[in-house]
Amino acid sequence: MEDLHLENHEEEEKAAEDKSRDNLADKPNENHGEEDETGDKQSWDDNLVDKIKDIIGYEFRNPNLLQQAFTHYSYLDQDKTSTASYERLEFIGDSILSFFMAEEHFRLYPDLPPGQLTKLRAANVDTEKLARVAFKYKLHTFLRHKKPLLAGQIKEFEEAIVNYPIHSSGLLNAPKALADIVESLVGAIYIDSNSMETTCKIIKNLLQPMITPSTLHTHPVTLLYEICQKNKVKLESRDLWKETGEVEFMVDGEFVGRAKYRAKRVVANNRAAYEACHKIITKLKLENPKDNESGSQQ
Repeated sequence: MEDLHLENHEEEEKAAEDKSRDNLADKPNENHGEEDETGDKQSWDDNLVDKIKDIIGYEFRNPNLLQQAFTHYSYLDQDKTSTASYERLEFIGDSILSFFMAEEHFRLYPDLPPGQLTKLRAANVDTEKLARVAFKYKLHTFLRHKKPLLAGQIKEFEEAIVNYPIHSSGLLNAPKALADIVESLVGAIYIDSNSMETTCKIIKNLLQPMITPSTLHTHPVTLLYEICQKNKVKLESRDLWKETGEVEFMVDGEFVGRAKYRAKRVVANNRAAYEACHKIITKLKLENPKDNESGSQQ
């Protein structure tokens, strides 16, 4: 059931991104971002190659690929000399990251069943994980864009990840553009080097520390459904997000969790589920102290 929920949220996010692209297309002459800090184009290109080499240990033979990897589609209307955004490189980088992570986990955890391998791979290449990589190495400072809200989103993300050193399991709003440029950079490395071995070595370094079976947390929505199913209670949700930015959960008609986050429905839903989980678990412990005591001793 969680897969269906997550699938719907991914479709919503993609639709929002497409809508944003359409809006930008309707306003080709409007300045959609911050001041252009790239300076002279040739200087920007040269500096980018050197700085990325310092970060990943690989020097691009084709600087145009690297420029493309850090060009958001919103920037194309401003710079008529740039003919392509990072989207195609992002596409191939996404596939390479998934393949690398699948093979890496297959070899590292020979006894882990496919279901757990899938969850582990997903956690290590999802938007939040890749956004953390981009922020860690300040890759967003090289991004050419005209997204007026991005700076504020990155600032919010920077402040929030302090409370979640490894991963928040869906409780944070990770800027998708940050994850995109990690994928596009990986795609650019592969195309430029024509070597999967070189690309995978760089990926392995960039993604450290990776999420492991011991640090992988159950998604709050999944955990909520599991708790309710195990305890044979009826779970209901109230989606008020369009009206108030809120999502609520009730168990057997009793309110157990609410969260408000207008920026993204999926985050509000996850936070409400997280709160509901803690309230239900606390209530079960109070109602069945002996069961919990015996369970803790096993």
